[in-house]
Amino acid sequence: MAKEKIIVLDFGGQFNQLIARRVRELGVYCEVLPCDTPVGEYRDDSLRGIILTGGPQSVHEADSLACPPETFEAGVPVMGICYGMHLISHMLGGTTREAEAGEYGLTRFTARPHALLAGVEAESVVWMNHRDQVETLPGGFAPIGSTGNCPIAAFAGDAKKLYGVQFHPEVQHTVHGTRILKNFLFGICGCEGGYFAGDMIEELVREVRETVGGAPVLSALSGGVDSSVASVLVHRAVGDNLTCIFVDHGLLRKGEAGQVLRTYRDHLGLNVIAVDASRRFLDRLRGVTDPEQKRKIIGNEFIRVFEEESARVNADYLVQGTIYPDVIESGRGPSASIKSHHNVGGLPENMRFKGLIEPLRMLFKDEVRVLGESLGIDRSLVWRQPFPGPGLAVRVMGEVTDEKLRVLRESDAIVREEIEKADLNESLWQYFAVHTGVHTVGVMGDARTYDSCIAVRAVASTDAMTAAAAEIPYPVLTKLTSRIINEVRGVNRVVYDITSKPPGTIEWE
Repeated sequence: MAKEKIIVLDFGGQFNQLIARRVRELGVYCEVLPCDTPVGEYRDDSLRGIILTGGPQSVHEADSLACPPETFEAGVPVMGICYGMHLISHMLGGTTREAEAGEYGLTRFTARPHALLAGVEAESVVWMNHRDQVETLPGGFAPIGSTGNCPIAAFAGDAKKLYGVQFHPEVQHTVHGTRILKNFLFGICGCEGGYFAGDMIEELVREVRETVGGAPVLSALSGGVDSSVASVLVHRAVGDNLTCIFVDHGLLRKGEAGQVLRTYRDHLGLNVIAVDASRRFLDRLRGVTDPEQKRKIIGNEFIRVFEEESARVNADYLVQGTIYPDVIESGRGPSASIKSHHNVGGLPENMRFKGLIEPLRMLFKDEVRVLGESLGIDRSLVWRQPFPGPGLAVRVMGEVTDEKLRVLRESDAIVREEIEKADLNESLWQYFAVHTGVHTVGVMGDARTYDSCIAVRAVASTDAMTAAAAEIPYPVLTKLTSRIINEVRGVNRVVYDITSKPPGTIEWE
């Protein structure tokens, strides 16, 4: 058990997991729980504070979400962010109203002297995303910050140790957001810090052993960072009782299958069984164009393949590299579902394993990488760019065909090669090609063409919850474009995707 923890109560906002990630980055362990979780389920000697997240609702709505009233009597400081701020005021006798003008994006914030805002400039920029605002405060509360449209953009109820901010300190665009979170954690809650994901190995190994006992375990090894770290961790826990299954679903990048097998067999010493199920997956995807249906088909087929292989090794448990963003984007508690991840939303209800082993389920990508390095996995593997479980199926728009996959594999290999030649790979979160499914008119060799359009996607991120389009140098873009058009038969146009997340997602599907 952690020596100290912060509880984050989830009211459904899409940035909620960033709060947890920021808290952990600052060296304090935290857990995210549904907003209606009874206090008794998490209050113990390690509890230091509670954060109420933002959310899409208004506290005026009849069915609006709320936390138990006892939350404010838990004996620890509570801070509300956006909707969480409104809720504190609303539940304790203050009033909120819909403002004449909302505030969205960067906003000028004026701070008053207070411990929560220590070190924050009198005038700074914060990131807002609201229409409602607190109009009057409960007794004993005082405003400690404002904006041009929001007179109470931050408040403090020091006697009850209750605090609220209208803006989002967890978002990097809030200039002093990290400072405000530090003030809450260390100045107000009295945390000491010291949490480090790499120190969790013994605890996670123990949990796996307690769950599995001496039963045989099957690992879904895709070759990506998450499944790699999960497999090595479980191998440390159960040793030879682990069998890794690598499924070539026909949706991998160029040369990837051979590379994965060499890495895990030769360098990590894992027992890996390779299964070529490419035709099986592609047949199941024939005629399917809906992205969600693709993901669910792939998820179901993955499990069926693993079930068949487990019958040969008599495995009772299945290991998956599920991480926190997978769970959040597939929908958890009040959080809205963005897309079904193949290893979350795609699991069939009648799965025949006794249970799933998901040791990374509560970790963010950066924490998984730290854990991987602590496990001794080579840095080049731990820091490789993420690759979606459904593979190239979510990078082919429309129906997945052999021809589209050929064009995409060749194009993607060129994109990756040129990015790495330019030494940009370590500064980027992901970089890849997308088959848009669009045909465009072109002229090649003095003849009219009507061929495929390839999109190039490269983003900078730290957690996959938000991402910015990377500013790839124009000469690099020009070179990879020229190579794709000249070397990949069937392509006559290349475009560059400059959409951030949000409003887009990193993958196209």
